[in-house]
Amino acid sequence: MRKGFVCTLFVSALLAHAADPPWIALWPNGAPGSEGKTGEETVRTTPQGEHVIANVHRPSIAIFLPSKEIASGAAVVIALGGGHSELWADHEGLNVARWLADRGVAGVVLKYRLAREKGSSYKIEGESLADMQRAVRLVRSRGAEGDIDPDRIGVMGFSAGGEIAALAATRFDAGPPDAVDPINRLSSRPAFQALIYPALPRDMKLSKETPPAFLACGENDRPDISQGLPELYLALKKAGAIAELHVYTGVGHGFGVRSTTKGAVAGWPARFLEFLDARKLRQQN
Repeated sequence: MRKGFVCTLFVSALLAHAADPPWIALWPNGAPGSEGKTGEETVRTTPQGEHVIANVHRPSIAIFLPSKEIASGAAVVIALGGGHSELWADHEGLNVARWLADRGVAGVVLKYRLAREKGSSYKIEGESLADMQRAVRLVRSRGAEGDIDPDRIGVMGFSAGGEIAALAATRFDAGPPDAVDPINRLSSRPAFQALIYPALPRDMKLSKETPPAFLACGENDRPDISQGLPELYLALKKAGAIAELHVYTGVGHGFGVRSTTKGAVAGWPARFLEFLDARKLRQQN
């Protein structure tokens, strides 16, 4: 674990800027699989001033909406990285959501349950994936409130969060029409996926129906990412899916969105918007 100051505070208050939206519980009455878990979320601040969350038992989202004047109808649910043991909230979440909202795309930051935190009973393909699927459904249910097109909601993930996003893009369903919870009746299929230096699931069922994929990593990342992501690109193309790949020279893991990032890799968010535009996923309402 990277060292920093640890405190058990009301996480949303510590992370929020004055104009940031509130955190919304994915399941207001408690998340399935978290029964009996009452511990508070924790957040530590690194020496660089970044915030790292842990002990998530009440998964939630914060929806950063663009102004009505620039709203494009597109939205992205963002899964933070952190090795499935913690969540790096700033450069892989809040900074990304604010940047997107300033350019017409709703950024939805997801705090999901952590499968590899010490003592955790959660599973990556169980509760963590369920949190992402529920987030997509919840945003779809609230779309009209924020000028979000329910057919243009995608997923994005960084590092471990990239694994969650990749799973959500390959294991979706239309939503059972007889579900007691009306939100669960909605589709969990994302319209697109953005995997940024992702950990990759072992078994990805790809087809021409797989949502269009934007893939990005650094050439100096560990081999399972710097070599695995190009392999995924080729597999997607072979399956007949849409995919776009960016590998940045001289770059390693964890670049995200930071004001200190320089060079070509700092432009990856702009390349992502071009990816959306090329597929008419970002259009002025």
